[in-house]
Order: sequence, then C-alpha cells, then structure tokens
Amino acid sequence: MKQVVQNYKSGELALLDVPAPGCKPGGVLVRSAFSLISTGTELMKVSEAGMSMLGKARSRPDQVAKVVQSVATNGVPATYRKVMGKLDSYTPLGYSLCGVVEQVGAGIDDVKVGDLVACAGNEHALHAELNWVPKNLYAPVPDGLAARHAAFGTVGSIALQGVRQGESQLGEVALVIGLGLIGQLVVQLLAASGVRVVGADPDPARCELAERLGAAACGDPASAAVESAVAELTGGLGVDQVYLAAGGGSNQPVELAARLSRDRGRVVDIGKCRLDLPWNAYYEKELDVRFSRSYGPGRYDPEYELEGRDYPIGYVRWTERRNLACFLDLLARGRVDVEPLVSHVADFDDAVETYQSLKDGELKAVAVLFRYPGQAPEAPAPAVAVPAVAVSAKSPKPSPVRAARTPVRLAFVGAGNYATSMLLPHLAQRDGVELSTVVTTTALSGANAQRKFGFASATTDLDAVLGDPSVDAVFVVTRHSSHAELTRRALLAGKAVFVEKPLALTEDELAGVLAAVEESGNDRLQVGFNRRFAPLLREARQRFGTRTGPASLRYLVNAGRLDQGSWYLRQGTEGTRFAGEGGHFIDTASWLLEADPVSVYAVASPGNEDLQVVLRYPDGSTATISYVTTGSPGFPKETLDLVADGKVLRLDDFVRASVYDRKRWVSSRLPKARDKGQNAELAAFVKAVRTGGPMPVPLPSLVATTAATLAVQAGLAGGAPVTLERTR
Repeated sequence: MKQVVQNYKSGELALLDVPAPGCKPGGVLVRSAFSLISTGTELMKVSEAGMSMLGKARSRPDQVAKVVQSVATNGVPATYRKVMGKLDSYTPLGYSLCGVVEQVGAGIDDVKVGDLVACAGNEHALHAELNWVPKNLYAPVPDGLAARHAAFGTVGSIALQGVRQGESQLGEVALVIGLGLIGQLVVQLLAASGVRVVGADPDPARCELAERLGAAACGDPASAAVESAVAELTGGLGVDQVYLAAGGGSNQPVELAARLSRDRGRVVDIGKCRLDLPWNAYYEKELDVRFSRSYGPGRYDPEYELEGRDYPIGYVRWTERRNLACFLDLLARGRVDVEPLVSHVADFDDAVETYQSLKDGELKAVAVLFRYPGQAPEAPAPAVAVPAVAVSAKSPKPSPVRAARTPVRLAFVGAGNYATSMLLPHLAQRDGVELSTVVTTTALSGANAQRKFGFASATTDLDAVLGDPSVDAVFVVTRHSSHAELTRRALLAGKAVFVEKPLALTEDELAGVLAAVEESGNDRLQVGFNRRFAPLLREARQRFGTRTGPASLRYLVNAGRLDQGSWYLRQGTEGTRFAGEGGHFIDTASWLLEADPVSVYAVASPGNEDLQVVLRYPDGSTATISYVTTGSPGFPKETLDLVADGKVLRLDDFVRASVYDRKRWVSSRLPKARDKGQNAELAAFVKAVRTGGPMPVPLPSLVATTAATLAVQAGLAGGAPVTLERTR
C-alpha cells in the first residue's frame, strides 16, 4: 500500500510503498476514503524538517533537553548515533480520516465490514491507504454524512474539547484568536452553543469566512476593530472566554487575551502559541488559564487508546471517542458546516506535490483533503447536471454581416415594467436599431409600447413574428415560467435571442433550450445578466488586476419584501424569488472569479426566504451570496467584497467602488443614477447581431450559471452540498 512519510533529517517527503498493516484484536482495519491535512500542525512539522540542525534545535527545545540528558547518561557517541538514527528515518504524517471498515478484529462488535467510520490518532489515522485503528479511536459515521466531511472528525474533536474547557454558557461572549482550521471550528461550535463570538486574525479572508460561519465580528488583532467589537458586545466589561487557536512565536495573542478579558475570565490554550504571560495583567484580573489537551480525556493514555479500556461515563462524560462521535453528530445535523473550509481536494497520488504547494505558499488553504483511489462510494450528495453545449453540424446560414447603414430589426415578446423601464428606453434611442414588432397578450399593453417607443407594429400573434424573415432578434421579456419555451421556439426559428433572467426554472426546461440549440445549430443566445457589464464594476475589476491565489467573495443582496399581490410570490408557477433573480448574482461572482462553480451549498432561515448560498470554484475560490428579504429598506440593495492576494475590491450598490492594494483607489460618486450595465449589455448584444460576432457571454457560461441557480433549490431540499456535474 502507499503512505505519506517524511525524513525529518533531510526534509524529504515521499509517497512510499509499504507493507499493509494486519488486523489485530481490539480494532479494525480501515481503507481510507478521505484524510485531512491539518494545515497548522502538519505544516509546522514539514517546515521544521526543512530547517538546518540549528533551526530544528531552536524550534524544539524540549527535544534538545532530552538530548542533553542522554549525553549525561550515555555519552556523546551513543547519543549522536541514537539521534541521527532517529532523525534519518521516515516518520508518518496525518491524524484525521474517514474510511470503510475492511476487516474487524477480535473483540469488536460495534461495527462490521463495509461500515463507514471516522478515525483519529497520529499513529492510527495516517495518510495511508490502510490503517489499523483501535476501538477508542474510531466512531461510526451517521447515515447521510459525507465521508469528506466525516474526515474532519479529529480536528473537530480538538476544537470541541477546547470549547468544553472554556465552560461556555448561553449568552456569554467569547474571543477566538487565530482563525485557521481549529479557530473556524471553535467559532461554529461556540455559535451553536448560544455564545456570541468575536474573531481575531490578520488574514481578512479568514475573518470574512468566520463571519459567514457565525462570528458576530472579526478583524485584525493589530487594529482597533476587535477591541471595538468586544466593547460593543460586552458593554466594555470584556469577554467571558478567550480561545487561543493561533500558532507562531508572537506573544501578541496572550497579551490581547489579557487586555480584552473580563475580570476572572477564562483563557483556553488550544493551539501552540508563545505563552509568556504578562504577570501583572493576568494577576490583576485573576484570569483562569486552562489548557486543552488534544481530542479529550484518554489522549496519551495507552490503556485507553491501545487497550480499549473506556472511562466510566459517570466519571468522565466526554472522552476522546465520545467527543469524536459528538462532533460527527453535529455535522450530520447541520449544526457545524465544514464544506466552506475545504479549500482543495487532491488525489492521494499527488500528496507530495500538495504538501510542497502548501509549504511554498502556492496553495493557500484552510483545509485540504486527500481523496483515495478505489474508495467505497460515500453517501451520495445531490447533483445537478450542467448540460454540455452542442451545436448541430447542419447549422443554418450564419448571421449575415450587415452593411453599416442597415438597422438591426428587433421584436419584443412582452412589454412589462422591466422591458419598458430598463431595456426599451436604451434601444429606442440607439442608432442602427429598428423596433419592429411588440408581441403582448393584451392589445392595450402592445399599443402603449408601440406609442411610447415607436414600434412599427403591435400584435398578439407570436407565430407571425417568429416567421417574419426581416426580424433579426427576439427579446423575451415575459414572466419567468414562459422564458424557456419562448426561447426554444425563437432559436428554432433561427432568431438571435435575448431572454431576461431566468433562462429556465427546471433542469428539463434548460435541457429543452439546449436541445433546440443542437437541433437548429443556432447558439445566438444572451441572458440578461447585466451586472458584469456595469461600468463601475468593470473599472474596479481592472484596477484589482490579475489574481494568482484563491479568492473569497461576499455578496449581500438586501432584496426586501414584496407587495402581497406580486406575481413573484407565485412559486407554484413562477419559481422562487432566488430562482428568478439569483442568476444575476451567481453570474457576477463567476465573472469576477473567471470560472464556473463546481458545487453549491444553500441554507435557508426558517419561515422566510433568506438564503445563504456558498459557491465553490475549481481553484478553491468561494463566493457567498446572502440573499435576504428581512433587511431594512433604507440599506443599499447590493454590496460586494472580493478578497484575494492581499487586495480587496469593494462595490457599494453600483454607486461607489474601491480597491485596496498598495495604493487605495476610490471611484467618484456617480452623478445621476446607478448604472447596473443594461445599456452596455444591450450595445454588446446589438453589435453581435449586426456583425455576426460572438455573443457577449459564452453559452456554456450562461448554462453553468442557470444550473447553479437551479442547484440552490436542490441543495435546500437535500440539506447537503450539490455537485455541478458536467455532462457530455
């Protein structure tokens, strides 16, 4: 079998072929499905191995003390041989995984072959294809919990034990210093316990992630933001608990803990940070300093871990194994969400390259998973197909390249509020455009549009318009439930089509549109995703520049409440509000991140339409769309933040934009109204129709955005992330 190992002397990492372990009594043999890289603990070991001998000695003074004692006892030559022999050998990596039971040892009756289990221990849950795991270091995975999520069991237990040591109570306020993997889990566990949380970390992306996952506020510990948030939440009294989840050699965390704790507060050390306690500060407040020992009671006790001797529950309520089972239960019930923490999933065969990318900083990640070959299928996550775009070889005649003076003749199907306020005013004044025909279901609305915007004719006969060879393009601006069918018919008629969002309300509708593209060979389609054309956002993106690392994007949509009689509320026929307009925001995020999403996770607030939608992208980037209906109408509708590579792009409701880099750029306030890009989008569409050039947005991107929008509803129904599967 294969296993990840490291030579501590040379720093070499390798994926070795090693003998498979046997199945001993008192445990089970587990074939790995996913194992988790602890980007804190493991990378610290990898970095130490790459140091010089002097550097290794400085980083591990505890081991130096043992060497000194050995010299005194055994002499220099013997000690040297012992130390060099130990250094110049392979050591394993890993301590948190999920896999399938392949063999059951004697004395085990709580699991059987084929069961999915989460495993713990830096000697038993290694990055290896097979591991023997003793009874008290595994726990069965609850039904429905994905293996990739169960692989977080060990680090979740570490965070859970830290929270238990803090003895948090409902209504308290806690400060979490360090928002890496453990810190993010501590934030969620505290929030689930009814504790208000402030986070501190110098990385703005990690701060933003913690806020999405439940923190009341987060900020750079060197700024005034954290102190202000603590003062506001506690009335100036200080936090009840501080959790030190940071690493490194700075003494800032313990100093910050003293400054922001209340009198007789509790300080819990979970990570491995410097602990030079400022005596006066800790003495004057009589702070209670506690340590959290790994996964919980039983850790480092060979009788518990290796011999399977459990502690009586009446005396020790939460042991290692009970913590592990508890965390898995919280995951299964949705109280903790680890999917947003997954920055990258690598094939196990690429383990060495993955570690090197993490060490070199090329891969910036909170959590990285190894995916193993030949694994048993995990509990299936919902999936939405993203249909491939195919154009028939028997295409119709290509769109003609028009003479400069020949106008583009447009027909409108629908003349409601959006068409008459946001589209037609721009087109009616545009040179080279002729408004040919408006089609409506009622004669009066057609007559009004004809009179106001100068259509040559108005009709209720759609077939006549689709059969008119002089019409170059058809705008579909009707109610949502009719978009897909009208688009399909117009494409089959050989027209270029501009359809307002959404393109489709179901997967079958989307498939029908693409079948029309394939049958007719006509892919001249544009969906009204206008925000990517907004001049202010385009300028901000240009000033932000190219991106090298994964990005974190946050998009708050303060949608507000609808009037009781609005047709948007007819979900049975017109779909949900998000199905109707969510594509706008997904398209904007994908355009900014220059990719299509690969998975969607959505949760809804009980009793209303407030949604949190998390999109994951191929390079590890994430976009979170908060679509809320319960906000104040006085607050801006759309605010957006993009964070990557030490830069931040901020958009405030298409009125002001800013980019924070070495130099800060802030746009001037727009003199008139918000420009959300409709005029530029229409100009691009008309140009494409006139010249026969490509459509403003590639068809595969339109399809991917529509599929991701549909996946939101599937995710809400299934309660799990939805994979966007590309079909062929």
